[in-house]
Amino acid sequence: MPGLEAGQKAPAFKLPSAQGGVRGEVSLADFKGKQVVIYFYPRDSTPGCTVEARDFRDAAKQLAKKGAVVLGISKDSIESHCKFADKEQLNFALLSDPDGKVIAAYGAWGEKNMYGKKMMGIIRSTVIVGVDGKVKQVFPKVKVAGHVEAVLAAL
Repeated sequence: MPGLEAGQKAPAFKLPSAQGGVRGEVSLADFKGKQVVIYFYPRDSTPGCTVEARDFRDAAKQLAKKGAVVLGISKDSIESHCKFADKEQLNFALLSDPDGKVIAAYGAWGEKNMYGKKMMGIIRSTVIVGVDGKVKQVFPKVKVAGHVEAVLAAL
C-alpha cells in the first residue's frame, strides 16, 4: 500500500480515544488550525513503543510551542490504551483503530520483518498534518532514537 505524500489532503478519521482514562471519540477535524503529529505504533507497553510514547510525552511543552498536538494510533483496545496512558502518564490521546482502516489509509500497514519472519503489521511511522489539513511531512519506518527531535525540527 503506498503511503501518503506531502501536500496531499490528510485522510479524515474519527476513532475512539483514551486520554488519561478519559474515553470519547477524536477526529482529525477536532484539531483544525493546529499542526497534528500522528504517530502509528505496533503495541502498547512494548519496549520501543514505550520509549517513543515517553519521548512524545516529555516533549509536550516544545510541541505545544509549535502549535502541535500529538495523537498515537494502534490497533490496541481502549482498555489497553487507558492502562498504558495511565502507567506512563501520557499527556496526549491514544486512539484505537481495531480494524486498521485509518492505519492503512495513512500507509502505516504493510509487510515487516520480525526476527527474520515476514509478516503484516503496523509499520512504525509518523505523519505531520499542517494547519491546512494537508500532509506536511511523512516519516516512514521510524527508528525511535532521535525521532521526536526530528519531528520537532520538521514542525
